[in-house]
Amino acid sequence: MARFEMLESDLGTMGATAQADILFELGMMYATGRDCDADLVAAHKWFNIAAIKGSTRAAELRSELSATMSKPEIARALREAREWMTMH
Repeated sequence: MARFEMLESDLGTMGATAQADILFELGMMYATGRDCDADLVAAHKWFNIAAIKGSTRAAELRSELSATMSKPEIARALREAREWMTMH
C-alpha cells in the first residue's frame, strides 16, 4: 500500500482519470487482499471515492460489494469515504 500512500498527496494535481484509476486500484487491493489483508469496508470506501471521481467500474463493484456487507459496515465505509473526501 505504500506506493499508493505516496501518490495520495499528489492527487490534487493529477487528472481525474488518473485519480480514479489509482483509487480503483486501492479498492481492488483491499477487495482481493492483494499485498494486504482483505478489508471489505476499505474496499467499499476506495471504490466509492473512485466512483465519485468518475470510475463507472468502481461504482459497479461498490454496488456488488454492498450486497455482501452489513448495514453498519456500509455506513462505516461511507463515513470513511466522506472523511477522506473532506480532507483531500
